[in-house]
Amino acid sequence: MEGTLLKIGEDRILLLANQVGYEVMLPTFVMETVRTREIGDQLALYIFFQQTDRQPKPVLIGFNLEAEKEFFQHFISVEDIGPLKAVKAMTIPVRDIARAIETKDLAKLKQLKGIGNRTAQKIIATLSGKMDKFALIRKSEKVDMQVDEDITTPVMDVLVSQLGHKIADARQMIAAALERDSSLSTPEELFDEVYRGEAER
Repeated sequence: MEGTLLKIGEDRILLLANQVGYEVMLPTFVMETVRTREIGDQLALYIFFQQTDRQPKPVLIGFNLEAEKEFFQHFISVEDIGPLKAVKAMTIPVRDIARAIETKDLAKLKQLKGIGNRTAQKIIATLSGKMDKFALIRKSEKVDMQVDEDITTPVMDVLVSQLGHKIADARQMIAAALERDSSLSTPEELFDEVYRGEAER
């Protein structure tokens, strides 16, 4: 669906398409990219449409990529996860949820809003082995923009000024983390990798 952005709410937007205003719910990670837009901007979203006898009012859920919509359709095939629960649960990017499913990372899945231990186990049981494609979704523009800034500076600052490491040691820890995982794109990811490396020593 393509249209003009009329309003940005907490978890939904109003999109004017063909002279009709459509209320479209967005998962958190999609909303983060939309918040960088201005009212009046043109916006194109892949729409999941849900209407049932129990819920006659149509629900529109929007995604930036077709693959994200496809993932959503897999996600709601899990027992006890309906579209409304799923859209609220998807607080992190699809690629991260997909990776958590493939690596059977229960802790990561339980970070999703409204997902407890039992549901996280059901998600893994239902979807494990089907998520490789979604784990390769590119990072959204919002995350890519952050890559341009030097992600090592804030991590260096924390290691030295807050955690008391020597500058040379901190540099070495950061270099080792980047060597282990060159795809790190935010200070948070880099810090987690530094921590992981030190925890394994």
